[in-house]
Amino acid sequence: MTVAGLERSLFDRDAVAAMIAAGEALILAGEEHLLASLPAGRWIGGTIPYFMTAEAGGTFDRERLFVQRLPQGASVHWQGLLDRDALPRLDATGPDNGYTVILMPSQSEVHRDFALHAIEWPGLFRRPLVGWVTGVALDQVGIDTPRVFDGATATASADRAVVMHVALPDDRHARVDIVNLFTQADGPALTFDEGDGGFTVEHVNVDGVRRRLVDHLAEQGIDTRLPLVADYNGAMINVAIANIDAATGRVTFFAPAFPGTIYRFAAPVEDYERAFAAQIAPRTGDLAFGCNCILNYNYAGLEGRHTGDVTGPMSFGEIAYILLTQTLVYLTIERD
Repeated sequence: MTVAGLERSLFDRDAVAAMIAAGEALILAGEEHLLASLPAGRWIGGTIPYFMTAEAGGTFDRERLFVQRLPQGASVHWQGLLDRDALPRLDATGPDNGYTVILMPSQSEVHRDFALHAIEWPGLFRRPLVGWVTGVALDQVGIDTPRVFDGATATASADRAVVMHVALPDDRHARVDIVNLFTQADGPALTFDEGDGGFTVEHVNVDGVRRRLVDHLAEQGIDTRLPLVADYNGAMINVAIANIDAATGRVTFFAPAFPGTIYRFAAPVEDYERAFAAQIAPRTGDLAFGCNCILNYNYAGLEGRHTGDVTGPMSFGEIAYILLTQTLVYLTIERD
């Protein structure tokens, strides 16, 4: 029996192992050594030590695991690891009614393929798809390796995605929502050419004039904690800056900048905690999954602060059908 209010929370390793032994189906997040120590069972997991919790708000924790239980009446339809060749067909093993959770390691080839090409894959929108990009402690980036875990086989991977298809009863359905606090500021239109588009760029067209992006950033004094924002058919989608290499003039993003799309830098957000609470839509269903971005945690000082009532890991990328950054994603289960 799940204790009310603890469907999504932090637990020590032994408590999680007991849940697995009892046959519970779980989505887990935590440090690699904790995930690697768990018994086989109906769970998938990914590495990250940052979380949003109901009890303490934003939390950095290397000794506990964040647990998201499957909602009442749901069941695991299929789970497993997919390499980059199999990933475009991820919908094929899913249920007629349900949703899919996918975790993928940051900077892996499956991460790149999903970011660049998922929108083209047949069946991508057949059922709700949510998930997150796994990572490591920020002071260990480039040292530790992000991984995912398939609990069914107790297997870890740094180069494959792990997928869990969840089946729902016929009288229920899953719904995906996102909260993006960022809107376009009144800056110039920025576009990227076919040859430059992707995770790393050098040049940008500023109101049609081609120049180096690093020069534009420096001359305009742009706060690079703010993402580029584009209007994707009415939805504001972010491209966050990951790194600037002053020596080469190359700028790396957490998500690809697509050629021909008009971007502008975001307007500042005054109070992240209050803004998240205001924008999370009233729900009639049960919250089954949530994640938020490590950049929101880091840049907005969310340690000890809340993002409404949505809890979950703070990730290196969020997934709501496509790859997102600096965005909160959540999934609810509604009754028909």
